[in-house]
Parts: sequence; structure tokens; C-alpha cells
Amino acid sequence: MIAVAVVGCGAIGGVVARALDAGEVAGVRLAGVVDPAGAPGLPQLSLEGAIEAADLVVEAAGQSVLADVGPRVVAAGTDLLVVSVGALTDDALLARLYGAGEGRVHLVTGAIGGLDMLRSAARMGPLEKVRIVTTKKPAGLVQPWMDEAEARRVRSADGPVEVRRGPAREIAAAFPRSTNVAAAVALAVGDWDRVEAVVMADPAATLTSHVITASGAAGDYRFEIRNRPSPDNPTTSQVVPYAVLKAIGDLAARTGSFR
Repeated sequence: MIAVAVVGCGAIGGVVARALDAGEVAGVRLAGVVDPAGAPGLPQLSLEGAIEAADLVVEAAGQSVLADVGPRVVAAGTDLLVVSVGALTDDALLARLYGAGEGRVHLVTGAIGGLDMLRSAARMGPLEKVRIVTTKKPAGLVQPWMDEAEARRVRSADGPVEVRRGPAREIAAAFPRSTNVAAAVALAVGDWDRVEAVVMADPAATLTSHVITASGAAGDYRFEIRNRPSPDNPTTSQVVPYAVLKAIGDLAARTGSFR
């Protein structure tokens, strides 16, 4: 039995914490939730209390929170499961996480699949071309850095509109709530600059779409994922907390199962 603390009790962390509290993951118990906004009906902890009480801390609160709490968790020797992988575009944070202490860092695949194949293909030889095209409803793609004209262009789209295109590092940083998938692909490939990320706004998009294409010495690959957005937060996919629960279950079981 391992004890798990969850940082964040929103659309992702709340689902994860309630499932753990209900005993839905074998070999796992909920130590508590860390969230200044509260976690009604669930045991609540400070970050220090979570580090002391838990074998594994799950970050489900966003990139800025990961930057703050992640290195502290790992430095204390506690394992960390990262949901906000887009934060790892920051090389300094990546160095702090992996050099902070004895705690291990695990990443969640989140809303996409196919990363194991990309890792294998990249290991055989550098991939020549990798692209991920993410399509979401316009409202969730408007960002604080946009000027009024750009924000209006995105909001008023009456058909598919390309919002931004660039290296995965740039796009994951520019859309911190919407492009963890671009970061996950780049981390799987092992090269931030080789992966081109494209963000599309489409008012007709009832599902969030991610289309990943890659080619290299191992072959040609195309993965398409179409997820339902979370009813509580349309910038994330509804399946993400269940990917987190699977990752927690795999870590608790330590079997030869696929991840």
C-alpha cells in the first residue's frame, strides 16, 4: 500500500483524489490533498505535510505550481508524478527536478498515446520530421499575451483557423493549459526543436483533436486522438485524470504491464 498526495483539486486533481479516496486503485490510499482553495470531503494537507505523509506526490495544479512545488518534493526524497509536462520547456526547472534529490520524477502521458512508439523510433535513429496539430474550440485558446486583435481573430473564428505554429518548446510555453501534449511528444522524441507544433481553433470542434505524424529510419507514423473536453475545464481532456490514475496504479503494482 502506497500513500499518495494530490496537489490541486480541479478538473484533474479532484477526479484523481476522489477515486483514490474511494479505494478505486489497488494498493493505493489517499494521504490528502494540497489546494489553497480547499478540497471538500477530502483530507487536506499542507505541502510539507504531504511530503511527510506520502510516498508519491501527484502534481495536478498547473505549470507554475509545478515549478514551485516539484523541486521541493524531489529534494525531500519523495517521488513526484508530473501532469503539467509543458512546464519542462524550462531547462532550469528540468535541471532542478532531476538534480534536486533522491525523489524520482515520473511523467503522465495525459491526453495522448503513441509515445512508446515514438521513443522506440527515435532510439533507432533521429526522426527526420515530427509534427503535432492540436485543434480545440476557440475560447480555450485565447491567451493573456495576445493583443486585442489577435484575441478577437481567435474568438470570432467561423471555421478552422491556425492560431500559432512553431517548435514544441515555444508552443507549449505559449499555451500552458492546452499544449502539454506537444511537450509530451517532444520529451518522447528527445528533441524540443525537432517537433513542430500547430494550434488550430475550430468553433465546430466538439472533440479535442491531436494529430501526430513522424517519419524516420524506423518508418512513418500517424496517430490521431480525439478526446472529449472536460465539462469542468474545456482546456483539458476528460480522459486526463484517468491517465493519471493508470500511472499511479502502474507505479503501485510494479508489474510488467504496458504503460
